[in-house]
Amino acid sequence: MFIKTFLMTFLLVLVIVTPVLATGTIIGGLNPGGRDAPVLEDEWDFLVSPDNPFFDAFTYSKRVNILALGVNENEGLTDTIMLASFDIENKHVDLIWVPRDTYYYREGYKSSDLAQFKINAAYRKNPVNSAKAVSEILMGIPIDYYAVLSYDGVARIVDSMHGVPMDIPFHMVYDDPLDKPPLHVDIPKGEQVLDGNHAVQFLRYRAGYKDADLGRIKAQQQFMKNAFKQCLSFELPNIATTVFNNVTSDINIRTALYLASKAMGISSEDITTYMMPVGKVDHYVHPDMEKVAEMLEEIYSYGQAAEGEAESEAGAGEGEDSEAPRI
Repeated sequence: MFIKTFLMTFLLVLVIVTPVLATGTIIGGLNPGGRDAPVLEDEWDFLVSPDNPFFDAFTYSKRVNILALGVNENEGLTDTIMLASFDIENKHVDLIWVPRDTYYYREGYKSSDLAQFKINAAYRKNPVNSAKAVSEILMGIPIDYYAVLSYDGVARIVDSMHGVPMDIPFHMVYDDPLDKPPLHVDIPKGEQVLDGNHAVQFLRYRAGYKDADLGRIKAQQQFMKNAFKQCLSFELPNIATTVFNNVTSDINIRTALYLASKAMGISSEDITTYMMPVGKVDHYVHPDMEKVAEMLEEIYSYGQAAEGEAESEAGAGEGEDSEAPRI
């Protein structure tokens, strides 16, 4: 199935290079959401429960959480689900992949309708539904915005950045004429630059990984990091224009400008990737909620750790010039 784990990379490009576009005439005609795009704030009255163990962290942390969805519009399913948490103060991004086969109960379906209880089925062509599902799976984490990308948008964006360098671990060959759209994968082993068409093949490929969906997610995390480096090496206004024209999001221009001002200077080294901790695996992937809590604790305590490191550095170098701590 179609996997687009690098969606968040281009959302980052969008907010980082928006000021570049704003200085010219291009940005006036661009809107990544469009008039008909649903807005989370309007359709979801989200509140963090006071009983939530992360109430203080979720409520007072200066983070922006953006849900990135890779969508197969032909089937109305999300093939990629990723939450990006942007720590504004520390200029750090944490990416959490949620397996598409994660169990998520939905009322109104029989127990025999196995596919309907996978989180990728929650979408129903409305990103608000996916946002509610992901928030529930991740212990009520707030979600501020979303971004959605489909097949054709992937190829266009990759081509606008002159491809993505990858070291393919083995010859990827696979055909599924019944998939929607039909899937044909033929990517030779070795180092190469994937154009848009082959990038889509790579992201849809799932047959050859030893640990199936989990192995595929790891490979796509590397793709995302390579894509981030690549897009910063070429014509950013051209890439950003392509992103605006191919991503559906409720992030408006004003918000993009604000995030851009806070994201300046971010590099691939400022991105930490996670996969939702997995417990039991049967027909579904079941989250290990104890480890999910540990993951959220690590993510939301990042700023505190950075502040402690900064204070330690300042104390050690009192009276002397000292380097700022790495963030």
